[in-house]
Parts: sequence; structure tokens; C-alpha cells
Amino acid sequence: MPSPPLTDAQFANHARSVRLLALDVDGVLSDGQLYFGNQGEEIKAFNSLDGQGIKMLQASGVKVAIVTGRTSNIVAQRAQQLGIELLLQGREDKLIALHQLTNDLQLDWTEMAYMGDDLPDLAAIIKVGLGITLPNATNTMVLHSQYVTKRCGGQGAVREVCDLIMQAQGTWDTALAPYLNTQLAVPS
Repeated sequence: MPSPPLTDAQFANHARSVRLLALDVDGVLSDGQLYFGNQGEEIKAFNSLDGQGIKMLQASGVKVAIVTGRTSNIVAQRAQQLGIELLLQGREDKLIALHQLTNDLQLDWTEMAYMGDDLPDLAAIIKVGLGITLPNATNTMVLHSQYVTKRCGGQGAVREVCDLIMQAQGTWDTALAPYLNTQLAVPS
């Protein structure tokens, strides 16, 4: 049975309790295109807006996990660059991977948000407290998700969600403050 989309107020209510944002990679952190070189090397493009949002969200106290069915050195490198310690690769069954995270982190399902774009993500989207997809996801995902981002995967959609979670939790102003500092130490 499809979930009705959340209103902005309902989204904020669910987002207040989020302690972990789990992300798929292909189609969420990237645009979903798979690029391979002649030697079989895999190439992915990640959006810097998403990276900044992930860093800010983690600094606000919300953990971020990457849960992906594929295994890639590029994803491991990106996770390391962003300080993401919870990296579960080669996990085709996302729900089992998330169950492991709930146990390891002693979280309730309602404290978890999951962002995915295709059928391997569906059970996870339905189970977590805040199931999120993207406008370029499959129709089935859009029907069963509680929230659909305005931005597409690989184009700042993760940043959109990070900002909304911080705004709902009242940590946005603190996250933004260092960037609004107009008292620069300029030599006279």
C-alpha cells in the first residue's frame, strides 16, 4: 500500500527524531549513470553540495551511513573524504544491512531515514521512520516514499535532505553560523 506524501510539517516532525541518515549510492549520491573505462575502472561523479551537507549533518550529531549493493573503491574514498564511518558495500539486501545498523547503533527504526531510488531500496524505504526518494526514481519508489526531494540524485538531493533535517532539529543556525561570520581577521 503506497504511503501518502508527508506535508512539510509532518516531514519536520519525522525528521526531528532522525539519528541516522542512510544513503544508497547509484542514483542518490551519484546521478545513477555507471561509467567504466577501457581497463574496467569505474568512474562516478559526486556532487560537492551533497558532500558539504553530509559534513554539516554529521557535525550536528546525526550519523550518516552509505549502504550500497555494489562494491567500489571510489565509494570507499568518498566516504573517507566525508568522514563517513558507516560504509556497507556489497549489500544487496538493504533491509538486512539497516537491521545491522539499528542493532550496532542501538537505534529504533523511527530514528532512521533512508534515501534510495530503485527496487532494492523499497523495503528499507517502507521500514524506516523517514523514507525518502528522488523525482528521477522509479514510479514505485515515488509511490511508496514519504518524501520526494525536489533535486535529482547526484544533483544536490542529499544536501536538500541534510538541510531539512538540520532545520527540523534546530541545528541549522549553528551549522550555518561559521559561514556567516563577517568578522574576518583581516590584517590592517
